[in-house]
Amino acid sequence: MAKKSQATWGGRFTAGPADLMLKFSESVSFDHRLAPFDIAGSKAHSAMLAHVGLITAKERDSIHSGLDAILAQIAAGKFTWSTQLEDVHMNIEQALTKNVPAAAKLHTARSRNDQVATDMRLWFKHACAVLADKILGAQRAILSVAKRDGDVLIPGYTHLQRAQPVFLSHHLFAYLEMLERDRARFVEVADHANWCPLGSGAIAGTTLPIDREFTAKQLGFVDAKGRPRVTQNSMDTVADRDLFIEFATACALFGVHMSRIAEDLIIWSSVEFKFIDLPDTFCTGSSLMPQKKNPDSCELLRGKSARLQGNLHTLFVLTKGLPLTYNRDLQEDKPPVFDSFDQTALSADVLAGTIEGLTVFRARCAEAVADPALLATDLADYLVDRGVPFREAHHAVGSVVKLAETLKLPLDKLPTAEVKKIHAGYGDDWAVVFDLKRAMEKRRGTGMPGPAQVKKQFARWAKVLG
Repeated sequence: MAKKSQATWGGRFTAGPADLMLKFSESVSFDHRLAPFDIAGSKAHSAMLAHVGLITAKERDSIHSGLDAILAQIAAGKFTWSTQLEDVHMNIEQALTKNVPAAAKLHTARSRNDQVATDMRLWFKHACAVLADKILGAQRAILSVAKRDGDVLIPGYTHLQRAQPVFLSHHLFAYLEMLERDRARFVEVADHANWCPLGSGAIAGTTLPIDREFTAKQLGFVDAKGRPRVTQNSMDTVADRDLFIEFATACALFGVHMSRIAEDLIIWSSVEFKFIDLPDTFCTGSSLMPQKKNPDSCELLRGKSARLQGNLHTLFVLTKGLPLTYNRDLQEDKPPVFDSFDQTALSADVLAGTIEGLTVFRARCAEAVADPALLATDLADYLVDRGVPFREAHHAVGSVVKLAETLKLPLDKLPTAEVKKIHAGYGDDWAVVFDLKRAMEKRRGTGMPGPAQVKKQFARWAKVLG
């Protein structure tokens, strides 16, 4: 059954929307979280209206007082949200109008189109700052483990096969690099959000004498020198959803990184590897098998990664075929980014807690890294130092590996006489390369896992992460 015409836009309608349509079209169930930003935008807008003379200072002050009272109600959980009023904007405006007559003038020179664009840009700036800080927390947890157990050597892997030895700290620093890029992306998205949309109206601005730059300054949409930043095309302003996609992309990329980290931790904590033990507080058991300790936090981090990618894909599909400018489809842009924010924030905390509480099994790591095959490439380098072309050296070392397999001996235990038969480049000292300390100390170049470089990276990350 149709209801009374909607008070905020129903002038040309004889009846309001049906109950089913109200249920179908409302957004206040999820956009109510924008309330603090919506109120901030309304206060800035009313301040601007007073600044240009469209309302009086007294009207501005009464609007501000009313908005502050509503914000306090919301913070106390005492504000009643109505789906009949569709969204956060209309709920707040209607509540304000009941107590503040001047609120009828608040929507002067403003549309819900530029209003929600402003709310979201303020929200994105806030959300990016929160997530950057959450990721920083995860990085600091990783650095603490590196400081505690970073001197441990482990095999590095390619194709999930043992490749070359690295310090655990070097491996952990790889995680820090990934997460630092994630942090930088959120800083960049926040900068892209730092442009004020208010004044763009529904599509073509307004004929009233507003001051967009004044509003921008009120809301903190300014550059490093304090100069106002306002969007430059009213149509693009209300149609653009690049920020949503960029934000969801930053979340999805963080998700990919946390998923790869989680996969390492799952493998390392398996009985087959047992390099680490995950904290009990982030694991669960089996309802059937009493011996099980399942790496649930890590597995859920992998799962959350898929969810974050799904949110990004939703936004791509939502926007790909829309004509300019605003279309109601765009109401569906908020659940994916809100969910991406919630899951990214939660996941970063869980990642930090999981890593911070893990135990490194030093003896097991030492046993694994003692495999002399990990230094086969060092043996090729030994031959190169003796003038052998690398491709030839590679083949000569491959033949030594084959001999070790045939004789069922560790690579470093082969008879020197047999090794020297394989290639003239091998000298009596060929086995010196299997000294792990020597092997690590020779990795001196920037970005390598040698002790000197690892020390530099510790200093660097201590500075970067505060």
